[in-house]
Amino acid sequence: MVTGDNIVTARAIAINCNILTKDQLEDTRCCMEGPEFYEKMGGIVVRNGKEEVGNFKVFKEMMPYMKVMARSRPEDKYLMVTGLRQMGCTVAVTGDGTNDAPALKKADVGFAMGKTGTDVCKEAADILITDDNFSSIVKACMWGRNVFDNIKRFLQFQLTVNVGACIITFIGAIIGKESPLQPIQLLWVNLIMDSLASLALATEMPKPELLLRMPQNREDYIVSRKMIKHILGQALWQCSVLFTFLFAGEYLIPESVPKYEYPKRPGFVFPGRADDWDGTELYTKEKYYELGASRHLTFIFNAFVFMQIFNMFNARKIHDEWNVFEGIHKNFIFIGIWCIIVAGQGLICQLGSIVFVVSPDGLDGPQWGICLLIGSSSLVTNLVLKCIPDWLCPKIGQDSVDDRRKEAAAQKRNQAK
Repeated sequence: MVTGDNIVTARAIAINCNILTKDQLEDTRCCMEGPEFYEKMGGIVVRNGKEEVGNFKVFKEMMPYMKVMARSRPEDKYLMVTGLRQMGCTVAVTGDGTNDAPALKKADVGFAMGKTGTDVCKEAADILITDDNFSSIVKACMWGRNVFDNIKRFLQFQLTVNVGACIITFIGAIIGKESPLQPIQLLWVNLIMDSLASLALATEMPKPELLLRMPQNREDYIVSRKMIKHILGQALWQCSVLFTFLFAGEYLIPESVPKYEYPKRPGFVFPGRADDWDGTELYTKEKYYELGASRHLTFIFNAFVFMQIFNMFNARKIHDEWNVFEGIHKNFIFIGIWCIIVAGQGLICQLGSIVFVVSPDGLDGPQWGICLLIGSSSLVTNLVLKCIPDWLCPKIGQDSVDDRRKEAAAQKRNQAK
């Protein structure tokens, strides 16, 4: 707390606000007047074209203890903000007077009082608190973090779909001479990925636990190492499962309709690949004209979509929380959109026929059961990925503040052992 009041008044207010405890009242490192603080820190100096604290070593030693600055002047506040930013902290400042303007402008985020604040103060701030209520700052922080998390949720889901679709389409087209996913099917996948998923994953409401987290470091990339772990892990799992069913479907996918059976493997689906491993033709043009789109590839398309549908639950939690269904009963928009996607996929597979290049008779019961089982495997994969340490994953940019602190704490524990 930085205030212009005398030190006695400042201490009394700080105790009422739980900034200070009674044990810290007499500790000179916890409570200090502005001029004394400025003198100890050596003021502001310019080094290499940047404003810095004159005695930065003392500043770093003092900051863990300092709680209250009384009788502060504009230069004292400015020095405080400069030093904290020099330490790499994210700094937010609130104020209502003209004297607060330099600190508000220097801070990462400046909050000015909309009713009682001066015009100079409002001009220097980034955000105006229209009701002059400090609880509005708490709400702003909570909603800001929630919006950032919602963006990361959508990105994690979208990139997983993109990576999986690209690998399956590219490798499938090279080996099988034909993409297992048709362009119109990819358009439906893109509709799920872009429009519907963004609506579903962007409607998560903020929770009080968001305020327990450390502030986001300004150097962090939006795609964290933890996100990369889940993006690559889910995409590799999806590709491995789908390639298994694509190239060995005639051994794994049961078939109840005789006309779709593979003569060499009665009771199993006719392979929809253009060529077999030895180069012989499988699903020829004559076969296509006779039976329509391959039931085998319809199964692959359906399984791929349901892996994304179930992965939507995983994308709701981006900090390795174990329960991905927590609070879902309160998000009616997510549930509604998820049901729309499931219903749409069912109609496409059973009635899409020529339009969506799927089998005219759709899929039978056992095939639907296997597709749902394959889709739900994304939930199990998510649990396994949470057990994998983040440091094993590729690093893009800076690690998050939480990750760096956890790693530092782990190193200290190892050194102690």
